[in-house]
Amino acid sequence: MAWDALGSPSCKPPNEPMPMALTLEKQNRYRTQYRKRRPSWQPATEVYEGLIRAALRPHSAVLDVGCGRGGVLEQLGEAVAFACGVDADLASLRQHRLPNLPRAEALSDALPFRAASFDLILCSWLFEHLKAPQRTFSEFMRVLKPDGRVIFITPNANSLVAILNRVLRPLQRYLVPRLYGRAEADTFPVHYRANTPKRLMRLAERVGGALEQLRRVPDPSYLAFTPLLFRLSCALAEITPPVHLVGVIRKG
Repeated sequence: MAWDALGSPSCKPPNEPMPMALTLEKQNRYRTQYRKRRPSWQPATEVYEGLIRAALRPHSAVLDVGCGRGGVLEQLGEAVAFACGVDADLASLRQHRLPNLPRAEALSDALPFRAASFDLILCSWLFEHLKAPQRTFSEFMRVLKPDGRVIFITPNANSLVAILNRVLRPLQRYLVPRLYGRAEADTFPVHYRANTPKRLMRLAERVGGALEQLRRVPDPSYLAFTPLLFRLSCALAEITPPVHLVGVIRKG
């Protein structure tokens, strides 16, 4: 996910993280602590994988749009009859961790497949990057079989993290590698045009679908650069819109 970074510029070399960098390992430690505070809580990725497994059938044909170098298809194993991936970034496709997975370089609004080809479309951290989401949603409806589903995980544009992301957008490519330890090549522009519950519902309806499920998932780890900030983020998570949206869109 391409969250923009927070903080002030550093004099360190371009790709060297700052000492307080919030690496994935550190985030996961804070998530473990948060789960102890809220035993019923699940990270958004677990919610997402749960929705996918509940929808899978032995005959399922699955398309991962924005598959990058891997992702959820790596966890599915032999659970599907057919799976393939598409991504607009050719370099990521060439580095995919499942070398035998069929994959194609393509934009999400121009998928190289016949109509009614797939039972499930998976979208991990894609919606926030769409400039024209209705075109993409229309294309999803075209390639889905009747009663097919799109299962997605995406940032909530109403969350504090997303708001800070927009405010600090001019510094994104500079700050993300330093504060999150993420390669600059993995940071892409965000638009947030399909990233609120209302927008998702309207987009689904406009293309003949329906927002069947929507889970709003908090996660205080994104601003937890220090233990103090983690505690503050836990408090803010109780009173601000959750960071993630995870859901299912059904083809009508």
